[in-house]
Amino acid sequence: MTLDEAFALLGRAGARQYGGEQVSQLAHALQTATLAMEAGEAAPLVIAALFHDIGHLLGEGDHGQAERGIDARHEDRGAEALRPLFGKAVAETVRLHVPAKRWLCFAEGGYWDSLSRGSKASLAVQGGPFDAIEAGQFMRQPHAGAAVRLRRYDDLAKIRGRGTPGLDEFRGWATAVRADG
Repeated sequence: MTLDEAFALLGRAGARQYGGEQVSQLAHALQTATLAMEAGEAAPLVIAALFHDIGHLLGEGDHGQAERGIDARHEDRGAEALRPLFGKAVAETVRLHVPAKRWLCFAEGGYWDSLSRGSKASLAVQGGPFDAIEAGQFMRQPHAGAAVRLRRYDDLAKIRGRGTPGLDEFRGWATAVRADG
């Protein structure tokens, strides 16, 4: 996948509804990236935020699979597609954003209650909250901290009608991120 193809996929397929949420995939991606940008995150995290759910859109997509009890592993599919373009910092943050949700459910009382209905449904097929051993293993991974921050932006990026920059506004951020192998 090229950078142009990644932007085109998000622009085209991103018009689909985002799971059980009130926003489209594209609106969710733009909101997540905007929150990261507004928080002063570095370019790799902003780009990870923009493309964190691209695995939902690859191939035939995975629409409705979580509701049928299937974990499509969108985080792994997305990370694999993004690694050649953006390197480890982006790909690993994307790969770890689902485990970050599982970690937050373990580590923070009340976090599960704050999740949207769609996030709770997907969590069930993604393995549920971590136990203490899994939580410790997760936090020892490089990019786990970035993935937790991405997860927080992800959770807040489901507001119908929230204003964001357009997709093309993030091209400069994307070209600034170099693949680090």
